[in-house]
Amino acid sequence: MALFSSRTSRPRTVPALDDADLARVLGRLSKRNGGGKAADVTLVASLLEESGDDWDRRGHRLSVLAEATADAGLAAAWLDREPGSADALLLHSWAGLTRGLRDGHLEDAGQLVSQCHQAAERRPEDPLPWVVLLGVSRIERYGQNDVNAVWREATGRDRWHREAYLQMLAYLSPEEGGSSAAVLDFVDVVRTRIPANAPCAAVELTAAVRQYQGLLAQGGVRAMTAGQLWEGGQIAAALEQAAALWAKPGFFQHAAALADLNVLAYALCAAGRAADAHPVFQALQGMVTPWPWDVDGPALQRFEQHMSKSERGRQGGIGRA
Repeated sequence: MALFSSRTSRPRTVPALDDADLARVLGRLSKRNGGGKAADVTLVASLLEESGDDWDRRGHRLSVLAEATADAGLAAAWLDREPGSADALLLHSWAGLTRGLRDGHLEDAGQLVSQCHQAAERRPEDPLPWVVLLGVSRIERYGQNDVNAVWREATGRDRWHREAYLQMLAYLSPEEGGSSAAVLDFVDVVRTRIPANAPCAAVELTAAVRQYQGLLAQGGVRAMTAGQLWEGGQIAAALEQAAALWAKPGFFQHAAALADLNVLAYALCAAGRAADAHPVFQALQGMVTPWPWDVDGPALQRFEQHMSKSERGRQGGIGRA
């Protein structure tokens, strides 16, 4: 992550976050509509090749590219040109997963699974085909034993891969057919093992934010008392540790660090600690991720409202606002 100035930039959504090379590729694709021309394919292939075996950076780039080109012809065009390319297979399958998560069903689950296995055969050390299969498991609701086997394949190749943890968290969630107990069990198991600055370090706080938002969505008494979730216990301890460490320059090095800082800023504000979120907003420099801000309104608007509240709290010299 880059060093930050004390001046906060205007809020904006930047899918690439602070990956300048990815941002340039996305900009060029948007100008050409990402339709799958040879130049587009070369551009994307070169970007992924540059990622090498940095599985964290590679995963971030592939997930963003899949989202950006899900409805374009780029992935299909690349696969037509290079049917044996592990990267082409992976982008095509990830784009299919992106559409499936959006639409609630996969166009061809069997083909997607086959492509993931082909990509894994061509590049056995890469965890990402298995990460995509975790996503497929969410939609197809594969049994726990099968999902655990895929989980072991993914984390056996990259123990702290952020996207693997988030896919598993979503699979276990009550919103997708799991349960709150399953989420708590998962978080309890991994909490003490994950290094404080690992790419997946935000999984516990992410689970807490989702739980908090779930309580709000239920309305009534549960919504009115949702704020108590942040008071005491392990969730409060996790929030305290994150507030003390995450926004420090250089603490986080992973590709989606700014997305995790968005989660922290939101959690602090939800906990009534807007003033404590001020250094987090400064670190973000206006880079906004749609989730978690977009649950109760436009993300940019909600982000800006909470950022202003944190500034007022800081000027007032209080820790809670």
